[in-house]
Amino acid sequence: MKDFSANINKTILTGIQPSGVITLGNYIGAIKQMVKMQDEFKSYLFIADMHAITVGQDPLQLHENIRSLVALYLACGIDPNKNIIFIQSENEYHANISWLLECNTPFGVLSRMTQFKDKSSKNVNFYAGLFTYPVLMAADILAYDVDYVPVGIDQKQHVELARNIAEHFNKKYGKTFKIPDVYITKEGTKIMDLVDPTKKMSKSSKNPKGIIHLLDDPKEIRKKIMGATTDSECEIKFDLEKKPGISNLINICVALTGKDIKDIEQEFQGKNYGEFKKFVADLVLEEMEGIQKRYNDLIHSHVLDEILDENIKITREIAKKKFMLMKEKMGLYR
Repeated sequence: MKDFSANINKTILTGIQPSGVITLGNYIGAIKQMVKMQDEFKSYLFIADMHAITVGQDPLQLHENIRSLVALYLACGIDPNKNIIFIQSENEYHANISWLLECNTPFGVLSRMTQFKDKSSKNVNFYAGLFTYPVLMAADILAYDVDYVPVGIDQKQHVELARNIAEHFNKKYGKTFKIPDVYITKEGTKIMDLVDPTKKMSKSSKNPKGIIHLLDDPKEIRKKIMGATTDSECEIKFDLEKKPGISNLINICVALTGKDIKDIEQEFQGKNYGEFKKFVADLVLEEMEGIQKRYNDLIHSHVLDEILDENIKITREIAKKKFMLMKEKMGLYR
C-alpha cells in the first residue's frame, strides 16, 4: 500500500536509463535530491529501458542493469511506499500511446531536437528510434497526467515537446491530456573526477581511477580516494580555481556530513592531505557500506519482484485508460 502524505496533491514523473553503474557523483548530485522530493510529491519513477535501446546494447548486460538499477535506487533511499516504481517496457501502453502521438507529431519538429541533431551528425548509420524517441518520452509523461517533470536544464526541450504535443492533441481532438510543467531540479553538490577534478565525475570517463561506483569494492574505493589529484600547497582550503582537487574532496565531505565548508576547513587546519584523504575515504566507505548491504539484500530478493509486480499493475491500468480514451477520440475501433 502506497503511503502518500495527505498534503501531497502534485505528481511528478522521472525516467532513468539503465546505462552503467551509478557513481558517487550521481548519488550526491541527483539521488539525494530525489530522496528529498519523495516527501513533497506523489512520484512515478520508471526505468527507461526502451529509451536505452535507441543505441546498441548488449542484451545480457542490459537485462542485468535494469534489475540492478531498481535495487540500487531503493538501496540509496528511494522509498517504494512513496514512489510508484516500474519498468517502462513492462507497460505496453507506453509504446501504444507513443504511436498515436507519432501520428500527430510533425516530422520537422522532431528533426530539430537537439540530441537527434547532435547524435545523428556523429553516426551515419543510426536507427529510426533515435529520431522518434522524444515522442515515446512524451508518451511516458502524458500517460499519467503528471503535474511536473523534474529535469536538468539540458532536458528541458523534451518536456517542452511533450507540452506541445499534448496541446496540439487537445486542440485537435478535445481535452485528453493534462499539460505538464517543467520542474528544473537544483542539482546537488557537483562531484568532480578524482583524477581530473576540472571535469565532472562521469560513468563514461575513460579513466576508471577517477570514478567511484556505488558498488565498487571498498579497498578499491579507498585506493581511488587516497590517489586523488590534489596540489603542492598542502593546505586544506576550498578554492575551485586554484585547488580543484582538494575542493572536490571538501564537497564530498559537505555532502555526506551536512557540515559547512568552513567547518571542514577549520577541522583540518594544519593537517596534511594524507590525513584528510583518509577522513574522506572513511566517510565514503561508511556511506557505501549501508548502500551495498541494502543492495545485496534486495538484488536477489522476491521483495524486488513484488514491488515491480504491484506497480506495473497500477501503471498499466492508468496508461490503458489513457490509450483507450485516445483511441476513442481518434475514431479507432474499440
